Amino acid sequence: MTRLTSQEEKELILFIKDWIKAHGYSQKDLAQQLNINSSRTSEIANKMKVLYKKGGIFNIAKNLIKIEQYWIKVKKNNFEDHSNFTKEVKKPYNQLDLNYKLDLDELMNQMEKDHKI
Repeated sequence: MTRLTSQEEKELILFIKDWIKAHGYSQKDLAQQLNINSSRTSEIANKMKVLYKKGGIFNIAKNLIKIEQYWIKVKKNNFEDHSNFTKEVKKPYNQLDLNYKLDLDELMNQMEKDHKI
């Protein structure tokens, strides 16, 4: 494969920086996914050059898509874990056998009566 031009490299790095921010991650997170030791922009650019040599822009895109899919999966799992946590927090109150809807209705009725007086 031919090499990336300096203009292509600059555009690719700008795209990657925006892409990382859009997903709420950092260069350090990207470096970890790319299996490189440093999160410096120059190291990420070097990794992109290596990926380009092995299969062109298609190879870069393929690797970034895999990382994006992983990040989306992680966020989805974290969201599900959080929603399960909030559901579990609510369960102990249900053990009191109180009907909160009925109690709330009674409270509203009492407030309306008090307001009329």
